[in-house]
Amino acid sequence: MIGLAGIILSLVLLMYLAYRGINVLVLAPILALLAVLAQGDLPILGTYTQVFMAALGRYMVQFFPLFLLGAIFGKLMDDSGSARAISHWIVERVGADRSILAVVLACAVLTYGGVSLFVVAFAVFPVAVALFRESGTPKRLIPGAIALGSFTFTMTALPGTPAIQNAIPSPFFGTDAFAAPGLGLVAALIMFGGGTLWLNWRSRSARTAGEGYSGLAAAPPYPQGGMRPSTVGAAQVGDVPREAPPPAGAEQRSGVPADAQPRPEPGVALAFAPVLLVIAVNWAFLNLAIPAMDTGYLGEPRYGSTNIGAVRGIWSIIVALVVAILFILATSWRAIGDVKKSVNDGTMGSLLPIFNTASEVGYGAVIAGLPAFFVIREAVLNAGGGDPVISLAVAVNVLAGITGSASGGMSIALQTLGSTYAEMAQAANIDPEILHRVSALASGGFDSLPHNGAVITLLAICGLTHRESYADIGMVSVVIPLVALVTVLGLYTVFGSF
Repeated sequence: MIGLAGIILSLVLLMYLAYRGINVLVLAPILALLAVLAQGDLPILGTYTQVFMAALGRYMVQFFPLFLLGAIFGKLMDDSGSARAISHWIVERVGADRSILAVVLACAVLTYGGVSLFVVAFAVFPVAVALFRESGTPKRLIPGAIALGSFTFTMTALPGTPAIQNAIPSPFFGTDAFAAPGLGLVAALIMFGGGTLWLNWRSRSARTAGEGYSGLAAAPPYPQGGMRPSTVGAAQVGDVPREAPPPAGAEQRSGVPADAQPRPEPGVALAFAPVLLVIAVNWAFLNLAIPAMDTGYLGEPRYGSTNIGAVRGIWSIIVALVVAILFILATSWRAIGDVKKSVNDGTMGSLLPIFNTASEVGYGAVIAGLPAFFVIREAVLNAGGGDPVISLAVAVNVLAGITGSASGGMSIALQTLGSTYAEMAQAANIDPEILHRVSALASGGFDSLPHNGAVITLLAICGLTHRESYADIGMVSVVIPLVALVTVLGLYTVFGSF
């Protein structure tokens, strides 16, 4: 009983202290060892070095290339002007009178193409300000529009998205980024359609009440409640460190760098090309290149005694991002200017996010190894009447909410219970692709609670507070994605995976 209380206290402190802005790199090992102390009969140092650090290292080895390449790609898309060019082109086609739809689509195209949330927010925010001001749409709806396009359906639902949340399940279930495409598209339509309808309804209601672009009173530059961020780093869509602040040089109220100067933008075809390359190369490598390769050597001990099913999803995204990066460098070298700086900034920007997430994985490994965790494990496994798909959805959602991280919560759930779910699914003759898609969808629900780093950073960039904008962020990134997840689970129970 004391051991279980220690786990619960540890989880509560992790949420609260992360919400207060304490770095998870410090929190995760301390709170993991607090739970070990409550257990009473386990070695502290042995648990730290042999369990916590070992799990952290395994995650780093497996997913560091995706964080690194994703951050570099996003930085190059920004510095080449491609991200802004795509945003402006979409706005011109959709029209200023549909400002919310234009912002959502601009964010969606960029994030589906592998551009990080930070880059998307800074590329789209100035455009959104101009559109919302021209159309008289309240500024407080901008974070909701960016959130809908950036870390909902393009992060977890659309088949082939290179987001880390869509890559993590692959090694556990032998799947790839295009798993259960039909169910993913259904979920994406619900998120996109439901979120857009909600934001448009909110806009119409505000106009009816006489509220314009700047109808709200001025607010503090940072979210209240001691939530001022303290670190920075570029991360995969929807998965940023909970402590991340607006990047240096950003104006407190607008989030736009004060010294920013307009830069030339490439033609629209050139701007879209890297985004299309990521998706096309990802698919082609999976379906054409890998089947033609001799991968039998993977079964050798020096290659991890694995198989192609465990690595094909990660390989394909790595190759797609590398090809897209090389294309940008080849076609936009002069436009980028200081290429070395762009690559270096992207590289350094990848470090904090992966260390944060890997630390949470180490924390989860320690908790999962405690005898008291058996009670929690059985409760999660029995959720949904023993159906592994429903149980998996519950586990990932709960842990993503606790950690405030989509990839962190999903990684903890799969590191601790992934093999069990895979075995249960195999015994029940369940297509592993549904496990992949449900894992991804579930990671994008409770992760966006107020203490989530993407939420805090987005509000800081937009110069708004939780009080002003979180109701809309919560609706489009928590409530509606949960509706989409429940719908997918319902379709799965009737039709299976498709």
